[in-house]
Amino acid sequence: MESTDRVVVGVAVVRDGLLLAAQRTSPPAAAGRWELPGGKVEPGESLAQAAVREIQEELGCTVVAGADLGVSSPVRPGLTLRVVLASLASGEPTALEHSALRWVGPERLDELNWMDADRPFLSLLRERQLDGVPLEGGGTGGAVRIGETVRRPTGPWTPAVHELLRFLHGRASVPEVLGFDARGREILRYIPGTTIRPDDEMLTDAQVVAVARRLRVFHDVVASYRPTGVVTWRYGDRALADDEIICHNDPGAYNWAFSGDDAVGLFDWDMAGPGVPLDDVGFAAWTCMPLYRDIVPPDIARRLSLFAQAYGKYDAREIFDASLQRMRLAAGRIAEGQARGDAGLLNLAKVGEPRRTRDRVARAESARAAIERLLDRDG
Repeated sequence: MESTDRVVVGVAVVRDGLLLAAQRTSPPAAAGRWELPGGKVEPGESLAQAAVREIQEELGCTVVAGADLGVSSPVRPGLTLRVVLASLASGEPTALEHSALRWVGPERLDELNWMDADRPFLSLLRERQLDGVPLEGGGTGGAVRIGETVRRPTGPWTPAVHELLRFLHGRASVPEVLGFDARGREILRYIPGTTIRPDDEMLTDAQVVAVARRLRVFHDVVASYRPTGVVTWRYGDRALADDEIICHNDPGAYNWAFSGDDAVGLFDWDMAGPGVPLDDVGFAAWTCMPLYRDIVPPDIARRLSLFAQAYGKYDAREIFDASLQRMRLAAGRIAEGQARGDAGLLNLAKVGEPRRTRDRVARAESARAAIERLLDRDG
């Protein structure tokens, strides 16, 4: 870039993996085309300072300017465009000097009629967008949000899981399958709501009831889903036995989306595979009570009873027994997957699995007698 060139800063505002595009109103030759908002850098201004000022003037909101993309593009002789990344700090963008604004996902950037000077930056911006925003919840990691979608790593089990989710879509609270992205990740519809980390937070009694009810709906619906022959699931190749259903196999509190006290969606289906309903029930109870920290027997007995009444098939003592048995099975499956080199299950080693779960089961076993006395007393 010649030292006599004036610099225009384009501001790449990214939110939840979506890029903000602005539609020009002038000059006539450029009207209707799309650009990154921004403007000329004033003498003595840095790119970051100019980016903040221009966004305030053009969009009426405040941004935090980040890194320069490190490349430039000619606008016209004597005028060069450079682009900086930015995130919203306050306010909502408003088209004060443009005819329209649009939040655009990485797969739709090329659908817009961009200004010529902006085009060289699109491939770099698309890669930034595809990084997404890491999501809370889940256990095996790797999920990111991009707009109203979730991107997750895939594996040999993915075709079976997608077939299951397509069957369940519209019948149970599950994410919709949308395809795959440029990085080979599955694309799922994002389920809005809050997530709960049971290591740090406690479900309310109403949330415990909601999980049990939603889990029963899923089990009732999936009972008619009968894939034939041997199918590849994450835990191995299996045929569905006559007394089995396809379970979620990881319906812990961290895999539910909540709206207030209601459980509005169950996500993270990559562990799905054959099992019996009590497997899922026991797993859910493990984290919903929870049965591995701050074990206060009267509270556990009360919440087990609430869960049992809401699910409506097993009594509280059956669920308690199933929970401990299910977590022993989970620890074994994690160990087997780690031995196979499963990247997602190896990721659980960072939090001490499967040893952590085995230690927690032992702690819950030590409270078994007190909890069972309370359950027997209350019928």
